[in-house]
Amino acid sequence: MGRKKKSIDRGILPDPKYNSIVVSKFVNRMMWQGKRSISLRILHDALAILKTKSEKEPLEVFLKALDNVKPVVEVKSRRVGGATYQVPIEIRETRREALGMRWIINAARARSGHGMDERLAAELLDAHNLTGTAFKKKEDTHKMAEANKAFTHYRW
Repeated sequence: MGRKKKSIDRGILPDPKYNSIVVSKFVNRMMWQGKRSISLRILHDALAILKTKSEKEPLEVFLKALDNVKPVVEVKSRRVGGATYQVPIEIRETRREALGMRWIINAARARSGHGMDERLAAELLDAHNLTGTAFKKKEDTHKMAEANKAFTHYRW
């Protein structure tokens, strides 16, 4: 247990173009080596590509894709009496959002394509349509939690 007081959440400013805090958080997670302007340009270009590929508003597609990828439960290892059990636990909202964003970004980076904006747009479109690598990761996590449902009494 830490002796210092809890860190204060100072909040985050919304994205200037879409006026959304979720978009701003996504940009911050995608950023490498403090290059925020590059990350912001990539996301805005990806949302522009989404606008041409789908008839819906790009921010709606982005938010729906993120909701489709967010996991509800995950498994954590618990050591009980010399045995290690994978115990399913529910995830709080902030961690759900963080995992969903991380999975989309990693899936887009692992994709083959011309530029990160095109790969990110394709991954977001796949997540919106309930397909793609990030959505599969969520499904695998849920299956693992379902398979280990018998160990929920080890949760603490």
